[in-house]
Amino acid sequence: MPHPLGIELLTVLGLGPVEHVTLAADLGCKAVSMGLSQLPERFNPHGYAPWSLREDPALRRELKAVLADRGIAISIAEGLGVSAELDAAERAGDMDIFADLGALRVNAVDMGAERARAFDQLAALATMAAERGMEFSIEFTPVFTIRSLPEALEAVEYIGAGKATVLIDTMHFFRSGGTVRQVAQLDPALIGHVQLSDVPRKGDDDYMTEAMSGRMIPGQGELPLREFVEALPRGQVLGLEVPLMAAAASGRDARDYVGEIVKRTREFLA
Repeated sequence: MPHPLGIELLTVLGLGPVEHVTLAADLGCKAVSMGLSQLPERFNPHGYAPWSLREDPALRRELKAVLADRGIAISIAEGLGVSAELDAAERAGDMDIFADLGALRVNAVDMGAERARAFDQLAALATMAAERGMEFSIEFTPVFTIRSLPEALEAVEYIGAGKATVLIDTMHFFRSGGTVRQVAQLDPALIGHVQLSDVPRKGDDDYMTEAMSGRMIPGQGELPLREFVEALPRGQVLGLEVPLMAAAASGRDARDYVGEIVKRTREFLA
């Protein structure tokens, strides 16, 4: 398959970072997305022990070692979105940690901030990432301020040429009216990262609950994912963001259901 796979933070539902990397490597994946702390309790159905890369230098050292040993990249640094209350400058410490871990790219979502503030704060984060040798991408979602690919591209233009890219999450992209043709016509240099999952064309009223716990394995929903992937530049990492909350809550081991996600995705895209 011309597109290496990655395992996103949400997919492993609270699993520790070292175990996350080990699982991705064991499944033949090439990347992970990573946050600095465990997901909130409601997204930890297994009851994994709490962890924090901010507060545990030994864990950071162990993570760096396993990333190098298993040949896994941190494709995106998660959890650095902008909001109405938090100033981008307060993210400096987190940026330093991600840079030390070797993260390739910082990803940010606007979290519903007012448009002008969102653009200014994203620009500040992009500058901070570049100063630390990391790329920067903007994620859009229909329920926040930056709602679609065209609006994300407006933010990229505002930040400046070569300073930002877009993250395309297939659920958010197609639910916001995106088309395969848009992807095919997009400058490949503007695509920073891709997150792959499947959903019905029309969803629940509670969009974010569905996004966090109701996604499907590629091929199980109604999105034109084969055509979408074919429109991407070769070599683009596909981060699998498929939180199978029901499977986890039933007691299935993460290695079992994450392995199923990877296997079914490879079969679907073959």
